Amino acid sequence: MRTAKRVIIGAAVVAAVAAASGIYLATASADEIGAGTKLEAEAWSAQSGAQTENTADAGGGKNVGWLANGDWMRYDNVTLGGTDLTARIAAQSQAGGSIELHLGSPTGELLATFPVAYTGGWQKWTTVAAKASRLPSGPQSVVAVMKSAQQWDFVNINYFTLGANGSHGPATATVAPPSPTATVAPPSPTASASAPSAGWVDVDKAKWQQELAAFNAVKQLPVPAGTTRVAEFHTDCSVSNEAKDDPIVLPGLPGASHMHTFFGPTVDATTKPADLFARSTTCNAKGDNSAYWVPQLMLNGQPVKMKSFRVYYGSRLADPSVTAPFPPGLVMVQGDAKRQVTTPKGASGQFWCAGSAETGRSDDGNWPVCAPGGNLIFQLTFQDCWDGQHIDSPDHKSHMGPMQNGQCTGKYPVAIPNLSFMVNYESLGGNGLSLSSGMASSMHGDFMNAWNPENLGPLVKICLDAKAKCGTTPSFTGG
Repeated sequence: MRTAKRVIIGAAVVAAVAAASGIYLATASADEIGAGTKLEAEAWSAQSGAQTENTADAGGGKNVGWLANGDWMRYDNVTLGGTDLTARIAAQSQAGGSIELHLGSPTGELLATFPVAYTGGWQKWTTVAAKASRLPSGPQSVVAVMKSAQQWDFVNINYFTLGANGSHGPATATVAPPSPTATVAPPSPTASASAPSAGWVDVDKAKWQQELAAFNAVKQLPVPAGTTRVAEFHTDCSVSNEAKDDPIVLPGLPGASHMHTFFGPTVDATTKPADLFARSTTCNAKGDNSAYWVPQLMLNGQPVKMKSFRVYYGSRLADPSVTAPFPPGLVMVQGDAKRQVTTPKGASGQFWCAGSAETGRSDDGNWPVCAPGGNLIFQLTFQDCWDGQHIDSPDHKSHMGPMQNGQCTGKYPVAIPNLSFMVNYESLGGNGLSLSSGMASSMHGDFMNAWNPENLGPLVKICLDAKAKCGTTPSFTGG
């Protein structure tokens, strides 16, 4: 049962965020939880993949849900009062799994394991027990790591007990980032630069204005007769590396993500946009040192080879001539790694076969079956418009927005190149496929801008603004 002494999240968000992590930091009261024996699941100090919701468990309050394999919550200043521990859980998934408690980090010493099995529903609560392998002395950082054979949600957690005399002392706690579908208002432009809203990262205005001045000085070229009048250029990249890292969503936390396939420069958990300029790249457009990544595709648990990866840069606006280059340091995410729904033929955001060569569907309906020569493809299209103020936001999406009636307006007044990832696999689709993030519907992509402005500016001005098709250089192609 939840008590009135649970940790309370402070009303004012602390004006601090670590490296655009997208994790809100908030003050917590100094009260211990449940008279020193409980650890409320939502009282984390850091987390990956967790969301809170109102609970139907006795005592009300909140529980943590949407927890999938690899998700975790870290709790600082935890003192165990004994080796007999419990967790209050609910699970509608039949897959089951476990909740592991590690010391220090998600890969630190394994302290205890709670079994997770089907409980009858996401709000059908039961208590499971575990025995700690030892009793560490003094306050610890304890990380609860989710483990399941399936990749999508499998457990909700209300609270843990820490032994007869355990405690969770004064700590900072986090408030979960907003849902990808939530509308998040950007901070006022007049807000103090020393106290930005948590998770929002301001653009370097001086550098951005300098780049815009250089862009505006680029001379437009006459478009020859016969040029395809499509606002487009592209870059082709091969795989640079694969790792369980995500420097946008989980910066500074190596191994904390699902497996990603990276294109362009080599990327790890600590990579920042400025780092990319000094690295070699696998992309062929001159001046493009940007990083691109998607979840790894697997067949029966083994990685599927890439056939090709192309990023189209374009404009879908009624008047492409208003398109400006990316601001320095821009990062963005498209898609939802936690979306786990069936995507049958005809649904939006689905995998498809090259040459319209689909001959059927996998048994679960999520994957097309392709005829020989019709390899598996996914096209992921990003937003067209930018808020003009921020290069990142708490959910890594809310600084970007859709066009309205063919224009960038309102909260998102700045038109930037529209990215479209064309991801091609050495696969004919069918049974046995999955993404490292789960079902086909969880496909998503990340972009970290590291274009040389001297190269990007002419591509935008000569190709996109003139509504003319180019390749990897600012020169026109027919057809």
